[in-house]
Amino acid sequence: MLRLDGLEVFYGAIQALKGVSLVVERGEIVGLLGNTGAGKTTTLKTISGLLTPRKGLIELAGKPLAGIPPHALVGLGIGHVPEGRRIFNRLTVRENLMMGAFLRSDDGIDGDLQHVFELFPRLCERISQVAGTLSGGEQQMLAIARALMTRPRLLLLDEPSMGLAPLLVEQIFEAIGEINRQGTTILLVEQNAAMALSIAHRAYVLETGSVAQEGTAAALSENAEVRRAYLGE
Repeated sequence: MLRLDGLEVFYGAIQALKGVSLVVERGEIVGLLGNTGAGKTTTLKTISGLLTPRKGLIELAGKPLAGIPPHALVGLGIGHVPEGRRIFNRLTVRENLMMGAFLRSDDGIDGDLQHVFELFPRLCERISQVAGTLSGGEQQMLAIARALMTRPRLLLLDEPSMGLAPLLVEQIFEAIGEINRQGTTILLVEQNAAMALSIAHRAYVLETGSVAQEGTAAALSENAEVRRAYLGE
């Protein structure tokens, strides 16, 4: 579904991505692992059109994405849950969710609203609450649900466990697994490598802007270098 080939991205004179190539097949969860500054968030921002690569190719289902603005990429089926959630703090839960459906004009919005409430019942309980007053876990649920309201074919998740208690992390990852089982392809950036590898089919490891390792989640979980660097062993 998604293919990156030789992606090079710069922040001014500083090169953040150095020829990144990866593939996400339809129906997969693919993890993108690495330490802070490895280029994980930059990769997602480039896929969703927030950054422009200097070199390289991005394709979605065989369609080159170069030059397509971010809002149009949403219309093509790319949903992005950014690092730090980035919800609309002064809007209610319902208003945030409807912002996710802003570009849509079909008659399936109410049904999708019910779907995200089934996935995250807490949001239904908080539907009229101002989003900025939600707990951190509830805000992360809202950020994911808002992206689902775009009806993405490909969901980009950036550090969904950041700042959350272990129990909430488990709940979020259970929901991510269910979203995938219902047919959404996922590219998951996550510093909690153990959790990411527990649900991913495959994964890539970035180091200073380059792909250093790739393979099935099971193989990377058993890789001595990955275990030492990212699994605390």
